Amino acid sequence: MASFRDIALYRLATITPKYLPFADVATDDVPLSRLLRLSLFQVTVGMALVLLVGTLNRVMIVELSVPATLVAGMLALPLLFAPFRTLIGFKSDTHRSALGWRRAPYIWKGTLYQFGGFAIMPFALLVLSGYGEAIDAPRWIGLSAAALSFLLVGAGVHMVQTVGLALATDLVAEKDHPKVVGLMYVMLLIGMVISALIYGALLTNYTPGRLIQVIQGSAVVTVVLNLTALWKQEARDRNRAREMETAQYEKFSVAWRELTKRPGAVRLLVLIGMGTFGFGMADVLLEPYGGQALGFSVAQTTMLTAILATGTLIGFGFASRALSTGRPPIPLAAIGAAIGIPGFAGIILSSTIVGAPLFVSGIFACGLGAGLFGHATLTATIQNSPAARIGLSLGAWGAVQATCAGLGVLLAGIVRDVIVGKSSTTGLNVQLPYNIVFGIEIAFLVVAIIVALPLLTNSSMRLKGQRDTAPQNNPVEVS
Repeated sequence: MASFRDIALYRLATITPKYLPFADVATDDVPLSRLLRLSLFQVTVGMALVLLVGTLNRVMIVELSVPATLVAGMLALPLLFAPFRTLIGFKSDTHRSALGWRRAPYIWKGTLYQFGGFAIMPFALLVLSGYGEAIDAPRWIGLSAAALSFLLVGAGVHMVQTVGLALATDLVAEKDHPKVVGLMYVMLLIGMVISALIYGALLTNYTPGRLIQVIQGSAVVTVVLNLTALWKQEARDRNRAREMETAQYEKFSVAWRELTKRPGAVRLLVLIGMGTFGFGMADVLLEPYGGQALGFSVAQTTMLTAILATGTLIGFGFASRALSTGRPPIPLAAIGAAIGIPGFAGIILSSTIVGAPLFVSGIFACGLGAGLFGHATLTATIQNSPAARIGLSLGAWGAVQATCAGLGVLLAGIVRDVIVGKSSTTGLNVQLPYNIVFGIEIAFLVVAIIVALPLLTNSSMRLKGQRDTAPQNNPVEVS
């Protein structure tokens, strides 16, 4: 008699291809259950993003009265590590190990960084805010400890995500690389939705003690899920280890020059950066805006992250179906940016007309546009990458995206605080500082569309050609 697990997996395998467009990447050698287990690393990344960008920025700004510029600076600290995603991806392509591993050591290191950051974060935030007995503690202690915790979590997220995506591509055929990376990002969004719902429920009755429990609980869950994801994904192989010892790898600078010389590569990275600025600046302000301009509670503003992630998930699904029919990715990226423009316009108008319904609709539209844009540019990056340098290409994509997201968050916080300072003397509306930032995002999305125009006719950006084959200086294949 079939076990409950077998029945559940069978049901999942039969319904997923309809509702999860990337599920057809599964094969007999790499079943869907294995890919879904590997995707748990994306769930922990989603947890970290929701906690940092969603819940904690609202709590720090509103409940703990930490200046938005300082909060934005904390959230932007991981961008110091973001440019190294390119180097991390390259190193995982060329890593030498006595066990024949390339990806596993980096995923484990990233997990430890995440755990360490979450372990010290709640106490650092309470000291930084001067809450309770912590009011007598020197401010520099809270500031330095909080900065360290955010930097550790950010470094861990960048490392785990970059190398985890590269490991996912190792497990499947080259033609299925866009599908498997798309599946990983769908799981990221699902993790964000579930995490937002759980955090919202746990923090309905907010107390500092409950915040400590939530953050440290997240640290434990991160380790458990990442170890489960990594278990038996990359086999030990001494023959492969001996090949690693004798293999001759090119330098990072050479590999990077080869990547950037490919047709449209630099413009594509600029497009990713502009679109990320356009969609990412609002991350630090959406929940405070809901709290201050529309009177949302902590639990209600946390749910906004779930709405944004749901819209992004739908955008990913639509992009997958469109790209699977042979449509080129860059036009979809331009459409995604175009959808974000009325989304942010609706958010701006929500403080004056209609209110909460228009605000929620605008957030959903922004998520939908971000999903289309993200999957399309990710697919274009993979299709335009050298065959033996998928880790490097994914690292470049992640580095540009993460760096621009961090800079966007920092810029948003600075603009908001500067205008708030002027509002206190001129009596401006509370929503004006936020609306100006949303207007800047609309401008960045317009620029992204302009940057995409020359790529619309570039055949190297289309999904109907084979990726060029680079010299095989990395002979290792993951079993």
